Amino acid sequence: MKGLRVAAMAFLALVVLACVLAPWVAPDSYAKQFRDIPDAAPTSQHWLGTDDLGRDRFTRLLYGTRVSLLLAPAAALLSSLLAVLIGGTAGFVGGVLQSCVMAAADLFLSLPWLFLLITVRAFLPLDVSPEVSVAITFALLGCLGWAAAARVICADARTLCNSDMVLLARASGCGGWRLLWRHIVPNLRPVLLAQFWISIPVYILTEANLGILGLGVAEPLPSWGGMLRELEGFSLFSAQPWLFAPLALLVFTVSSFHLVLHNKEGWA
Repeated sequence: MKGLRVAAMAFLALVVLACVLAPWVAPDSYAKQFRDIPDAAPTSQHWLGTDDLGRDRFTRLLYGTRVSLLLAPAAALLSSLLAVLIGGTAGFVGGVLQSCVMAAADLFLSLPWLFLLITVRAFLPLDVSPEVSVAITFALLGCLGWAAAARVICADARTLCNSDMVLLARASGCGGWRLLWRHIVPNLRPVLLAQFWISIPVYILTEANLGILGLGVAEPLPSWGGMLRELEGFSLFSAQPWLFAPLALLVFTVSSFHLVLHNKEGWA
């Protein structure tokens, strides 16, 4: 199992390195069109062929991986910050505030996650620039994904409030928000870090689902979800198997995240 974890970490490092070096590794711009060879098969110049607009698929895969791998950690960071702010405060204050926050978290968790995202995204403008669409997708995932982490953090914060360490701090004259930010929040860091890493593969898959439905990153900026929209049926596998490269990369990346997280001591 340790060997699998090392292989998964090496694969993720290779993917991240390819994303960072995309401007130098990619042969062309992700928006450049070779109009004389649309839907071309792989060649030495275009390793994964071209799409229906003549754009190099390998280049778009590199930049799409970069977008997805930057978007998911950014959304996970936002949701983790919201979780520690909402859940930590509720656990520290307790009483009515804790009950209200837990009720709100239960409501968020009871709603179908994908349908909730689609509904909220449908109310937001769709005809926007690629940069704005990235910001909207990032904010949407982060703002709607705090509930599960907030419940965990709220429970841990409540446990810390009743611990000997906090009781000693209170007896020493430390109280109010100073007690929360100086003694409780720092001790929530391990569980917050775990929630952050666990959220990343979830947001990768969520962005892919939004992209497939046309509600994610706007063209011409590529993303895994946008590239997966080309898969119209299983018959393509025999006719154009290179179209499944984004799907294969998505599966291997998410699986690698799960292998790393599952085998990390204390996170299983």
